[in-house]
Amino acid sequence: MKKGSLLIISIFLLQFYFIACHNRDNVNTSTISQDSAVIATGEAAFILHCSGCHNFREDGIGPQLGGITKEISADWISRFIIDPKKIIQSGDERAQQLIKKYKIMMPSFASFTNDEMNGIIAFLNTRAKPAINADTTKAKALANPIPDSIKISELVAGLQLVTQIPPSSDSNKLPLTRITKLDIEPNSGNTFILDLHGKLYKLQNNKPVVYMDIKKLEPKFISEPGLATGFGSFAFHPDFAKNGLLYTTHTEPAGTAKADFGYEDSIKVTLQWVLTVWKADDPAAATFSGKGRELLRVNMVSGIHGIQEIIFNPLAKRGDEDYGLLYIGIGEGGCVENGYPFLAHSKEHVYGTVLRIDPKGNNSVNGKYGIPQSNPFATADNKVLKEIYAFGFRNPHRITWSRDGKMLVCNVGHGNIESVDMILPGHDYGWPIREGSFMLNPYGKLNNVYPLPPDDSIYKVTYPVAEYDHDEGKAICGGYEYWGTAIPQLKGKFLFGDIPTGRLFYIDMADIKLGKQATIKEWKITFNGEQKSLRELCGSDRVDLHFGRDANGEIYILTKADGKVYKLASAHM
Repeated sequence: MKKGSLLIISIFLLQFYFIACHNRDNVNTSTISQDSAVIATGEAAFILHCSGCHNFREDGIGPQLGGITKEISADWISRFIIDPKKIIQSGDERAQQLIKKYKIMMPSFASFTNDEMNGIIAFLNTRAKPAINADTTKAKALANPIPDSIKISELVAGLQLVTQIPPSSDSNKLPLTRITKLDIEPNSGNTFILDLHGKLYKLQNNKPVVYMDIKKLEPKFISEPGLATGFGSFAFHPDFAKNGLLYTTHTEPAGTAKADFGYEDSIKVTLQWVLTVWKADDPAAATFSGKGRELLRVNMVSGIHGIQEIIFNPLAKRGDEDYGLLYIGIGEGGCVENGYPFLAHSKEHVYGTVLRIDPKGNNSVNGKYGIPQSNPFATADNKVLKEIYAFGFRNPHRITWSRDGKMLVCNVGHGNIESVDMILPGHDYGWPIREGSFMLNPYGKLNNVYPLPPDDSIYKVTYPVAEYDHDEGKAICGGYEYWGTAIPQLKGKFLFGDIPTGRLFYIDMADIKLGKQATIKEWKITFNGEQKSLRELCGSDRVDLHFGRDANGEIYILTKADGKVYKLASAHM
């Protein structure tokens, strides 16, 4: 069975609940198994494959799944899973509504056995429709938080195909790969590309060669439940050529080892994220060999928004205070939408934070890394985590710096707002009492945002320097300021985009200022002289867009759906 596939399935399944009210009194559930063993099998499959996107309380990446079998027949659900394209093309009203809302087509899962299908449906049948969450917020929810649409600029960039990453998904079905990050080893300037399924590739003459296979190095490694779990991120130490130190993050099953950061035992743990430092036997070798040492381990409520980013400040020079300090972006792990908002927006927990550590030090609680004395909470009381550099994020998906020293984080939102934040030490970026520059009630309806309250200043929240709402996209893809020389038209621009839709955006660096919103503009691309969208190029409605930057400052585009890597080769206005 295709790993992580049920994640995609559940995105569609749960929306059925919202669009089939007219059938609610006619659904026969008597044929759904109530056998405890069948239900247990289905529950295990759901936790492993689906919990990263869905729960039974609140809409998340996909809709919540409570009550679905009371609204939609098991037969229809099964037929849709087996061949969604067939049902959509038949003109089925429910299927048409799904494709209209999500704008992507689920792949066929005809390979599922009857036992697998029956187990999932049996488990879903045990979960009731959640009670309507009373929202006590006095303000009126905003139907369209940002009414102005993003304008299309005159910028058109030409793409050049660099390479094709080998398929890592089962049966060569989309997404073909799970490539998410392109970065460099700073001494040699070599380019590396990560696939969440476990491999780190080194580009040699634009050909991907496996440099590290973390599945062989970490026996407890898992890349489920899908999306951003697996081999999360990598960062070469600035002195890698001399010291051979490489840092990685990956996921392991819940309970694999004692976590350094966790929460009350009454709250479930879906998986653990692990930060490891590796010592290469020969830093110049074509493939990695060496030993690893665990630095820290984090329990997560769900499979979403883990440790997707680790990075060293590329501007720091030897002798600078920031040199060799590792920044770690940790998402809130789905704790808010699963009913535990108190774990986020807290200086006593790591969830929704950017940490800064000295990986060579030893003054942390576990003694495996150091806490820089210049960290904003280094001298705070014992309950405050000294590692925290900034907090209040849902998912600090990517961290980068501008040439003039601005630290930027692209933060993935929940139901309404995607944002670019300028990071200052110790600052609070609001989630989950804020989403972007709007108020959110973490104990109410998370898909609603509201105008800021009159007493907003007392909360001391730092708001985004740019943001867009879900009229424009669904999940922000962190990007880079253009540092290259080959395309002067891109100078002074911060390039980013939207992960699922593949839309491409930029803001002018000169417009990035605290307290103001930079204007976001859309840009277009050509390939082989013909203007195309990334959806057209990769052949999928879900692009899974990611950016990279090489040693020369040139920008790359990765499309996970088909495993292709492109370079921006030209541009015109």
